[in-house]
Amino acid sequence: MTIQTNFLKRFSTSLAVVACASTLIACNSEQSKIAAEKAPSSKEQLNITVWPVLDIAVKKDNKVEDKIVEILSSMTLEQKVAQMIQPEIRDISVEDMRKYGFGSYLNGGGAFPDNNKHATPADWIKLAESMYQASIDDSLDGSSIPTMWGTDAVHGHNNVIGATLFPHNIGLGAANNPDLIEEIAAITAKEVMVTGIDWVFAPTVAVVRDDRWGRTYEGYSEDPEIVRDYSASIVKGLQGSADQDFLGDERVISTVKHFLGDGGTESGDDQGNNIATEQALFDIHAQGYVGGLSAGSQSVMASFNSWHGKKNHGNQYLLTEVLKDRMGFDGFVVGDWNGHGQIKGCTNESCPQSINAGLDIFMVPTNAWKPLYENTIAQVKSGEIAQSRIDDAVSRILRVKIRAGLFEKPSPANRKLSGKTALIGAQKHREVAQQAVRESLVLLKNNQSLLPLNPHQNILVTGDGADNIGKQSGGWTITWQGTGNNNADFPGGSSIYDGIKEKLALGEGTIELSSDGSFKEKPDVAIVVFGEEPYAEGNGDLDNLEYQRGNKQDLALLKRLQAQGIKVVSVFISGRPMWVNAELNASDAFVAAWLPGSEGKSVADVLFTKANGDINHDFKGKLSFSWPATADQTTVNRFDENYQPLLPYGFGLTYGVNNQGVNNQGVNNQRENYQQENILSDNLNETSVAFTESLPELKIFELAVKKPWNVALQSGEKSATVTSNIQSLGAISLRTLDKEVQEDARTVSFNGNESASLRIFSSFPEDLRAYHEAKSALTFDVRLEQAPTAAVKLSMNCSGDCQDSIDIAPLLKATDLNEWQTISIDLACLKSSGAEFAQIMSPLTLSTKGTLTLSYSKISIVPNSAEQATMSCR
Repeated sequence: MTIQTNFLKRFSTSLAVVACASTLIACNSEQSKIAAEKAPSSKEQLNITVWPVLDIAVKKDNKVEDKIVEILSSMTLEQKVAQMIQPEIRDISVEDMRKYGFGSYLNGGGAFPDNNKHATPADWIKLAESMYQASIDDSLDGSSIPTMWGTDAVHGHNNVIGATLFPHNIGLGAANNPDLIEEIAAITAKEVMVTGIDWVFAPTVAVVRDDRWGRTYEGYSEDPEIVRDYSASIVKGLQGSADQDFLGDERVISTVKHFLGDGGTESGDDQGNNIATEQALFDIHAQGYVGGLSAGSQSVMASFNSWHGKKNHGNQYLLTEVLKDRMGFDGFVVGDWNGHGQIKGCTNESCPQSINAGLDIFMVPTNAWKPLYENTIAQVKSGEIAQSRIDDAVSRILRVKIRAGLFEKPSPANRKLSGKTALIGAQKHREVAQQAVRESLVLLKNNQSLLPLNPHQNILVTGDGADNIGKQSGGWTITWQGTGNNNADFPGGSSIYDGIKEKLALGEGTIELSSDGSFKEKPDVAIVVFGEEPYAEGNGDLDNLEYQRGNKQDLALLKRLQAQGIKVVSVFISGRPMWVNAELNASDAFVAAWLPGSEGKSVADVLFTKANGDINHDFKGKLSFSWPATADQTTVNRFDENYQPLLPYGFGLTYGVNNQGVNNQGVNNQRENYQQENILSDNLNETSVAFTESLPELKIFELAVKKPWNVALQSGEKSATVTSNIQSLGAISLRTLDKEVQEDARTVSFNGNESASLRIFSSFPEDLRAYHEAKSALTFDVRLEQAPTAAVKLSMNCSGDCQDSIDIAPLLKATDLNEWQTISIDLACLKSSGAEFAQIMSPLTLSTKGTLTLSYSKISIVPNSAEQATMSCR
């Protein structure tokens, strides 16, 4: 697909180039000299002097070092390598831990004890205790070194039902309050410790330079200054201060991640290539490590991305020479999810290059852990990996375990906070999260001072995010992608609607909740809550920043309300700044709410006054990311030479500032040269990016199922929407699989006990007639693992009585077992079988009465490919 990108006209009033935003961070001439993010010439030499020698708060202790030597001298090679293997809870048993004595293990996003999404804190503790006891049982492996459990607690203990969920990092960056951040981290540590877990994969210190990146919301800012300060605060909150309660009974091991440059890849491509100069790599992308490592973080996670084409998991210069030797980091480096397998010449099962480069722990989910363990042992014996490198890695792991007191602390079930379930989602914890929500909100527009509202008005609350805690919490919420959740999954939490309802109960106003903007009585004001659907890494990558491109349902709702003379307050939920000019035009007030987490009710604390008209809470949030003026202005960042965003870094109105960015005393609080401009007029340019190709490829599944589609299983008369990484129903089961990157494929198994089907579906019909007319083919990557024993029917179901199906069993049987291949089916074949493309409810359904196991990836409808299809009917 070719995209024609046109730089679009800015809004009508002139816009001065902005040097800094004094409301967020004072700027000076030195800060504006950040090195240009350009690729160095091929002849440029690496310069170790770019990197500082850090004054790290946690100093080496002779007693600790002596103990390391003592333990290491008694260990076999097999025991040492086991310390370097980190499998995932879905792929090992307690007996595996007893046999091998893994140094650590993890639960990935969406992994739970017993594969139960609703596992209780007691279930988490039980698993932690069982794994710990198995690790210190030396009856099989001869080792009594305690294991440790790592988890992604990135905005609270986000894998556990009922935990306090804080705003995602992008919102915390807008709050710009390091003391608050330290308190949030300390609360997270407590809730994690309740469940017996030792180690948290946080903070993320990516400095995001291209907002197309699907992990933008995991970054605090596009500018390194906030990131550096926040990193230190979070490390102190998680681990405790080096001179006080360092790694005490209420603290966990922290991880500064991802080393290095993940926020600066070309085109915002997740796991892509960063081509910054070495100076820019330090000045921009390494500042979070300056802050976090200086504060004493005990682990660093290597990044999926490359630097000038070399994968960081195999970059000895960065991992060893820079991080360990120059900067002085003496903790351990852990890999990311099978990241070692992406190195040239490596697989998930074998990668000596990564260990030799300086990786200390392989994060190896899936069943690859066993061959990786065996291959690593063989590579040490053959000399491919030096014994000294193994000893260094294990020494680092032991150093952290000794510092964390794991050899002396009670077992997980008997620790100070273990089992104190009242701390999970405790009211005091939620109150801190509520403060964070209030401080993260950024007011972008407020025509005629519509906000704050008073609780005596008649309010319509609408939009699909109004009463949706899952949507407002975003990715990394219970499940990896944050999908498949409903309000019942958040006991103790609140939606944005809940808060508005509470506020109106204090006054004499009325409230009506409507999903589609309809109402029984015309309201004074409509509050419309809308925005991005939840996503996590990879799945959230975009090619431009236009909101709801090609499907402007939310804009239609805003316009419909305004056409009826109703004032509109938009509350925008998003994991990044987006091009929303049309939505801004159709709003009287516009609030960037980011991803506020479980305490949505606190949004209303800022939107509404007290009953007597006094301001309850003013807006405090300021943009820590520049807001784009066009859909393709994806890399607009503070201190750019030609800096012309729609709204600059540091922007944020308050109730004492009118919509022109000028306070009531005429002092410009927003940015230079804005005194007389109506910054957000109602006639912003709404022209979008144009495509030269009339019909793009329609992606149905890539890494995950694409909106508006969902996945369901059916067995006999029973059906269930897929909401977990592993799910079974009667005769069918589905689980995630790593094909090229983390969980980018699925394996479906039919056991033949009864008729069963896998269905990709939408709640509303989709008009796909243009794809049929464009001679398209339904294309998918497939790997057959167990040949079918009966017909396998593929269909595209439509609303009404239309029925269509094609038996693809012969196609599957013609493929090689356990080999990935691409199958494509001409849409004309489905049309001739009865498909009605005007109202497609399911673009792909697979059904069989027999046994079958296959994996699939990348499902799409590709125009102009029918004649080359595996099955063509033209």
